[in-house]
Amino acid sequence: MRFTYPSFLYIIALLFLSLPALAQTHLLQGYVRAAGSGEYLVGATVSVPGLQRGTVTDEQGFYSLNLPNGEHVLQATYIGFTPSSQTITVAGKAQRLNIALEAASNQISEVQVESASLRQRLNDTRMSVDILSSRDAKLLPSLFGEVDLIKTLQLKPGVQSSGEGTAGLYVRGGGPDQNLVLLDDAVIYNASHLFGFFSVFNPDAVKSVELYKGGFPAQFGGRLSSVVDVKQNEGSDQQLSARGGLGLIASRLTVEGPIQKDKSSFILSGRRTYVDIFTRQLNRLNENNDDYNPIPDYYFYDLNGKLNFKLGKKDELSLSGYYGRDFFGFKDSDFVFGFDWGNTMANLRWRHKFSNNLYATTSMSTTGYKYNINNRIDIFSIKLTSDIKDYTLKTDFDWFLGKGHSLKFGALATRHYFTVGRLNFTSEDNSQNFSSGNEFEASEFGAYVSDDYTINALLSVNYGLRVSAFNSGGKTYSALEPRASAKYNLNESTSVKASYASMMQYVHLVANSGASLPTDIWYPSTSFVKPQRSQQVALGLNKLLGKGRYLLTNEVYYKWMRNQIDFRDGANLFVNDSLENEFLFGRGESYGNEIYLERVKGKTTGWLGYTLSWTYRQFEEINEGRRFPTRYDRRHDISLVVLHQLNKRLSLTGSFVFGTGQAISLPVARFPLQDVEGKNPTIIPVYEDRNTFRLAPYHRLDLGAVLKLKPKRGEADLTFSVYNVYNRRNPYFVYFEQIKDKTIDETVGFQAKQVSLFPAIPSVTYNFKF
Repeated sequence: MRFTYPSFLYIIALLFLSLPALAQTHLLQGYVRAAGSGEYLVGATVSVPGLQRGTVTDEQGFYSLNLPNGEHVLQATYIGFTPSSQTITVAGKAQRLNIALEAASNQISEVQVESASLRQRLNDTRMSVDILSSRDAKLLPSLFGEVDLIKTLQLKPGVQSSGEGTAGLYVRGGGPDQNLVLLDDAVIYNASHLFGFFSVFNPDAVKSVELYKGGFPAQFGGRLSSVVDVKQNEGSDQQLSARGGLGLIASRLTVEGPIQKDKSSFILSGRRTYVDIFTRQLNRLNENNDDYNPIPDYYFYDLNGKLNFKLGKKDELSLSGYYGRDFFGFKDSDFVFGFDWGNTMANLRWRHKFSNNLYATTSMSTTGYKYNINNRIDIFSIKLTSDIKDYTLKTDFDWFLGKGHSLKFGALATRHYFTVGRLNFTSEDNSQNFSSGNEFEASEFGAYVSDDYTINALLSVNYGLRVSAFNSGGKTYSALEPRASAKYNLNESTSVKASYASMMQYVHLVANSGASLPTDIWYPSTSFVKPQRSQQVALGLNKLLGKGRYLLTNEVYYKWMRNQIDFRDGANLFVNDSLENEFLFGRGESYGNEIYLERVKGKTTGWLGYTLSWTYRQFEEINEGRRFPTRYDRRHDISLVVLHQLNKRLSLTGSFVFGTGQAISLPVARFPLQDVEGKNPTIIPVYEDRNTFRLAPYHRLDLGAVLKLKPKRGEADLTFSVYNVYNRRNPYFVYFEQIKDKTIDETVGFQAKQVSLFPAIPSVTYNFKF
């Protein structure tokens, strides 16, 4: 049966008009906050287990439940806080109930959450969603002791990286440019530091991360494969405090507190690496040695800040920002190379309460990503620049209609400014000059409406429609993007879920973050470059096991992708005023099965994930039109995470990952080409189908320990970790070395060589809070 948009709209109308009415219910609403600091708790679970009904708090810590008249037991849980349980009476009208949760008495209990949270996930209409807090990530072993939220997400099924030393998430067969990464609702275009080894998100500044792999809510748009929704901490409006950490390669510090108690607060967080301080000293000490090769200079830093103001009972205002930069440089007497890149973001947000049932959030934001490459070779200077800058106005409404309906609708408008590969070549005496590059402007629009409808205790649905449009250079594209998901409880411990989502992407990444240098060039849709499109369906089974201590989920998905972009062989991506001529357009598909088992209660917690998947692309001009696996096609992917509380002060952690080797193209033969008489022939490699070979499987074990100290004031701990415990030499890339016959000085063969990055790396980090 062919699916059409009119039929989808008919289904929406039918659901609004013909679904049966519920028994009389009334709204219970309020905020969930930390008792000590007053900070909103995002993603806290508020539920009535007796009715199998619950919800999670939004980005403002706000919850809303429709409950029938009568007496009910209300539970609230959040990682790192003592669960709350109280009896409430609903009788004839809407009620307001704010909940304050006490912080748990020790750090280890941060990973102990009552099984009510698993039951709420069982009953949640959403599917293909992973929720992570910085508390989770801080307990896991990490590279160089630096906690990384994005790397932790890669331990979830359906999410992977393309290997060590590369940036970007690859979610259900999508590329790194197909992830919508949001920081306080503003887009972040490159979420990586240190060539992909770390993300730009300082864990001390982040409250929560939500990853959507499918079943996308209608408010999200602009990318095909995932949404990474990151929320920053608001800061305490009760007391001044500071926390931070000292590690092997970086240190961080966060300060927060009230501006005016109970009415306004601030938080300021900074982080910097300092390996460059030592490498510069080594270079100075050895600069007079003729056989010494200088060490390249590298460091990064980032700053996060947020101000929050309560303007009254109905209005709240916040201003958040981010600024981050990476610097890489090398110089000797004849050659100077400098490279810097980074993101900027600022967002002003106003939240207004019209009534107990209607809220509006309006924001104005600007975000940008830019990189600069500066070279000096002898008397010549070369500068290459590319950037994208956005200005966005956005409004969202939350309307709790009652009788099981929660309506969400809104609109946004974004103005894009692109600079694509701006090259300037200049001689020292200015006698030779050359420049090239392109600049574009574009406008993007979106509007949406969705309804989260609880039909009864067993069945709930979320359905909506997004309308999007994009204009660049006089060419306008528009599309309808329907979304729908449903949950049905088979019994108290089992539910089934299904979802469908259509997504559009109007901006494209020309040089992806998986390159050795993150020279990201973002390019708009034009009359020649059509927007990318995807459709995804998913079906899942969810089961509580072991008296509610374990949650088992099994999801299957299929995703179609159109207008996928690749490049001609030998494409010139940087010094090219006609870059569109290098593009090729084709199709893609991805499908698989994700199995996930999680335990969140008890002294031993963690999860086990397994993904079986296939990812293909097909272009008429590539591989003679035959489909081929992408580089990040990974047949098998396994992750195991275990956290064990040994005693009140000491916990042990570990993670193990295994993945099928990357698909790559390797030459199957070589032939000599005698292009110049009297010279040695050039050896030409011969390739067959694209990506027909595989690197060796990737696997790694990391172990860690968290020891809570007893300082005279505040809190402190030591975090020990060992990355790659058994020293697995995982492949980074493969090259071929010529084998020569020294007697005749000729090449007689080639030998494959594997390059690996990280051996076993121990680290220790001191964390403090006072």
